[in-house]
Amino acid sequence: MFCYQCEQTAKGTGCTLQGVCGKLPDIAALQDLLLYSLMGLSQVAVEGRKVGVSDNDVNVFTVKAAFSTLTNVDFDPDRFVDLIQQSISLREKFKTQVKAADGNTEWPDGPAVFQPETTLDELVKQGEQVGIKSYPGDNPDILSLKHTVLYGIKGVSAYTDHALILGQEDESVYAYVHEGLAAIQSDSLGVEDWVQMALRCGEAAYKAMELLDAGNTGNFGHPVPTKVPLGYKKGKAILVSGHDMRDLEALLKQTEGKGINIYSHGEMLSTHGYPKLKAYPHFYGQFGTAWQKQTKEFVDFPGAILMTTNCIQRPKKEYAENLFTSGMVGWPGIPHIPDLNFQPVIDRALELPGFEEDHVTQEVTVGFARNAVLGVADKVIEAVKSGDIKHFFLVAGCDGAKPGRNYYSDFVEKVPRDCIVLTLACGKYRFFDKDLGDIGGIPRLLDAGQCNDAYSAVQIALALSNAFDLGINELPLSMIISWYEQKAVCVLLALLHLGIKDIRLGPSLPAFITPNVLQTLVDNFDIKPISSPDEDLKTILG
Repeated sequence: MFCYQCEQTAKGTGCTLQGVCGKLPDIAALQDLLLYSLMGLSQVAVEGRKVGVSDNDVNVFTVKAAFSTLTNVDFDPDRFVDLIQQSISLREKFKTQVKAADGNTEWPDGPAVFQPETTLDELVKQGEQVGIKSYPGDNPDILSLKHTVLYGIKGVSAYTDHALILGQEDESVYAYVHEGLAAIQSDSLGVEDWVQMALRCGEAAYKAMELLDAGNTGNFGHPVPTKVPLGYKKGKAILVSGHDMRDLEALLKQTEGKGINIYSHGEMLSTHGYPKLKAYPHFYGQFGTAWQKQTKEFVDFPGAILMTTNCIQRPKKEYAENLFTSGMVGWPGIPHIPDLNFQPVIDRALELPGFEEDHVTQEVTVGFARNAVLGVADKVIEAVKSGDIKHFFLVAGCDGAKPGRNYYSDFVEKVPRDCIVLTLACGKYRFFDKDLGDIGGIPRLLDAGQCNDAYSAVQIALALSNAFDLGINELPLSMIISWYEQKAVCVLLALLHLGIKDIRLGPSLPAFITPNVLQTLVDNFDIKPISSPDEDLKTILG
């Protein structure tokens, strides 16, 4: 196997024996084979659009299947075998539609005509031949950009699937996903073409986040500032980790009146700010943080645990017996709930002891999405004009367990008291519980939500840009971004698509970025690696 799609890849160069995430070589090979089959399906889809043919089943399947290959989403070999078979079936069925419209359906070789073997071992062998090192092209910079686009597409697919579940979709996003996947098997594009393909991935990512924002706010209301207890209270308990609010809402409905308190974990913290969800009295608080402590947190949790999307590495045996999954997430031997009927989770929670007493350490405030912040925009603008607010920092992104991520907590602690910190995604768990005080009643730490709420943060920046009649890069705003997996890749590409410059990225740069590609990013966007909090603050603030 060879995989370097996440920040914690082995030795900073690539996992070859087993994934740091717990992914085994057979799963890696099946994921590579699924991606190869999706490239073939995408080649047919591209030809279809040339003659005005698009198939929603193909569109939806492509993003769901690509989503399954993200870090920490699915380690179940049987599900990958099924997805590979489905991709071939859809491909051949779609070819008949394209042919009927006089489109091209003839390929001499490659993924558009590939046929999978019948046994698991044979499929694994096929997958070992079509991994990311096999993609056409001898130019390392083109291969680097192909991999960047691939990982960006995985992130786009995740957000597109989340949005689709909430009733939001857009043909342009599907069209890009197919175009990008199909192009990876081509050797006709040059470096500049692939740079543009990466920026267009950012455009698709921004659209996907906009769709997801519409789905979240349309279904659950716009987030409002909300205090969330950190801890627990006496009684039966279910912990929900992940991102999917539809799953959370279904669980809240099904546990009403059953004497079970529901706790958020990880990025689910921000869901407490949505009016429709916070209305459930048994949706209590946040138990635990994220990456660096979560195994212990799960072991210590005396109730059932529901995972809704990628959040953790391969489940540890200490808590696996209380773990359930739903949505696009699965591990061998862990019960999977595909239909929103959470009765097995509820039954397990009722069997377990729950918490024996109340214990709350403190409260944190969430819900500072764009509506909440822009609702006090006049106060923010006046504070900037008066000099009370000197600078804004967006300190956001992914968390992880590798050393070096203390940079972000140290950075926030050292931000001067006349500056505001806006944060989102799970990277905030390094500092989300710190009391930074306020500036004229405006909290100095504003939690905007999940990783996809980068869209909301951009809307805040654009509103400030309009208010001050300045370009977004002229604002007193700096972006300090941490990355871990592929959703962070597509968010970064979205920021670059918007022309945002001077982003500081860490804790290390992606292993799939070659020196020449990095230089292109430096030349065009002034992107740079983090150094130290003191040095970076000195450079930014002067």
